[in-house]
Amino acid sequence: MKKLGFGLMRMPTVDKADAADVDVERVKKMVDLFMDRGFTYFDTAWMYNGFASESVVKQVLTERYPRESFTLATKLHAGFFNSLEERDTVFNAQLEKTGAGYFDYYLLHGIEAAMYPKYEKFDCFRWLEEKKEKGLVRHIGFSFHDTPQLLDEILTRHPEMEFVQLQINYLDWESPWIHSRECYETARKHNKPVIVMEPVKGGTLARVPKEAEELFAACDPARSVSSWAIRFAASLPGVMMVLSGMSDMAQVEDNTGCMEDFRPLTEEEKALCGKAAEIINSQVAVPCTGCSYCTEGCPRKIAIPQYFSLYNEDMRERLEEKGWTVNFTNYEILNTRFGKASDCIGCGRCEGVCPQHLPIIENLKKIAAHYGR
Repeated sequence: MKKLGFGLMRMPTVDKADAADVDVERVKKMVDLFMDRGFTYFDTAWMYNGFASESVVKQVLTERYPRESFTLATKLHAGFFNSLEERDTVFNAQLEKTGAGYFDYYLLHGIEAAMYPKYEKFDCFRWLEEKKEKGLVRHIGFSFHDTPQLLDEILTRHPEMEFVQLQINYLDWESPWIHSRECYETARKHNKPVIVMEPVKGGTLARVPKEAEELFAACDPARSVSSWAIRFAASLPGVMMVLSGMSDMAQVEDNTGCMEDFRPLTEEEKALCGKAAEIINSQVAVPCTGCSYCTEGCPRKIAIPQYFSLYNEDMRERLEEKGWTVNFTNYEILNTRFGKASDCIGCGRCEGVCPQHLPIIENLKKIAAHYGR
């Protein structure tokens, strides 16, 4: 397989305020271009795009292409089962929703310290092996958001896992919270192939500060900013696939264009990514990837990722000179559909599911102060 995978978690929508209202016709065209260029790997999950992603897979992929012509991955998340029977309830529903017949790759979703005991309690690792033995799954593994020490513990205890999916990008490579490099090295120590998620960090590495953009352009003006992030991840030894959550045709064109005839980064180009990371880290106020896990259970319906995006943009502005940006209006518009940042009651549900381990409650206080509500 070519190393680029289509992440079906940020698909375009008709109603931009409703993640489940997927623009199926647009996605069909995106899928067609992706397949036409020789890429075949698709990644979905139970809750992606407002729980609509797996159903969209059926409409855009399994009903339109021969099953053997594409590779499909999905996942079991600890938040959606509480018994041995419910594991199968979810799995069987996924088979029905996708119409796939079987899954090429099946993952335990987003393992971290808080939920790892649940996967063990309900014997999910052995359960995965059983699905493989029955021919319902071809390859078994898990996605991971925690420390290299926990990853080492899991891989030592479960050598039957065939691959690991990790958040890897040049911005998080040396992060003390994400542990990209250390987790990657741990997977390599156990000889596990790595699937990369968030290579562009939810779009952060497609919209870099001007200084970083100029660094990349001086080296290779023909390549997009985001292509550097994709190629950084794909250049790592042992990486079998790089997933990108694509939202429009331009992203599909750009990503497939840079990966059709993939050329790994040189040592000099890797060093350039390190310099860009230093610049970006100095200017990103809230390192949110926009995955929206935090919004599903928010009792106040606060548009957390959207507010973080507006706030990050404003923090890059010279507000002492401007005094106002268009994002103050954008914030008010969002307030008509969602809860305000100041509506947060501090319940902590968002922080409990955030893969980035962000202090969301404190950040919402900053946003409420910044926008005055």
